[in-house]
Amino acid sequence: MAKARWYDLGQASILKNKPLRQIEVDGVKIALSFRKGVFAAVSGECNHVKGPLGKGSLKGDYIVCPWHSWKFHRKTGRGEAPYDKACLPRHEVKLKDGHLFVNLSASNRRVHESHPPHPLARPVSRAKGPIRVAGISTTAMEKMNPRYSTSEHLLKIALDAAAKAGAETRFIALNKLRFNACGGFYSKDEHACTWPCTYSQIDPKDQLSEIYEALIFWADAVIIATPIRWGNASSLYYKMAERLNCIENQMLIANRSLVKNKVISFIITGGQDNVQSVAGQMLAFFSSLGFQFPLFPFIGTSRGWHAEDMANNVEHVRRNRALHKEAKELALRTMNAALALLKQ
Repeated sequence: MAKARWYDLGQASILKNKPLRQIEVDGVKIALSFRKGVFAAVSGECNHVKGPLGKGSLKGDYIVCPWHSWKFHRKTGRGEAPYDKACLPRHEVKLKDGHLFVNLSASNRRVHESHPPHPLARPVSRAKGPIRVAGISTTAMEKMNPRYSTSEHLLKIALDAAAKAGAETRFIALNKLRFNACGGFYSKDEHACTWPCTYSQIDPKDQLSEIYEALIFWADAVIIATPIRWGNASSLYYKMAERLNCIENQMLIANRSLVKNKVISFIITGGQDNVQSVAGQMLAFFSSLGFQFPLFPFIGTSRGWHAEDMANNVEHVRRNRALHKEAKELALRTMNAALALLKQ
């Protein structure tokens, strides 16, 4: 056991006024709590990703981390069951002459819960094989009675062209995946936005791992298709895009780019106009993740602001051979750009 280093925190009567507070002395971070007349002190760094426990909240005798809601007993430092094998360092406290003292030397070592690493935490490397093209449809639709989607139709034509050119292809319909909306962890602290995404780690039912696998590990080329909704990409596209913040954030907090030598392009359809605006936003976003673009990186179609006759919009795409040809050519341009990067 390390030599005791007692430190005077001040008047106990004042420290009682707050049930939980974060204290740092000589680089030692401590979560100091007061409940039912008893002070207790444990490490102020969460076992998960070092969240500031003392800035969290008390739920009974458990400290709830403000970043990802992990819980630790305020006296014993142990995690809440079934994670009670994990334990924080504990710090002794004592009262003397109305002052509260804390021992900066912990009475035990930190213990992490033993568990296998998340599959997405593996090193990023390209497996051998032919060029691989992933297509992501972001159109929203009613699952029990799916409708025809113009953007998805063109995406499937593009993927078919890529397959005929020798690529492995993978189609992902975003509306078939169950996944959480972004929890805004970055708004708490940039280090609270983790890779793998926090929801991928803590929610076994979250299915956005399929998107992460495709974008980071599997695909050399990606084609994303979206309808236009009130002048913007689909709501599902934005729900996915917000969850991709964890990819971009790695460049900020770890100086690490997860996306390398990958090419992306877009298919945008709508009854109402705004193709170029939607494309501009998507191009800007995916460039910030590290993706590169082929020559002429998007195709789009719109019959204009007054085209509210959806049946005619559908037929316009279904029967438009020139548009189908554009989708095929987009796929080949995207493939060729990805092949050029792989040959470098």
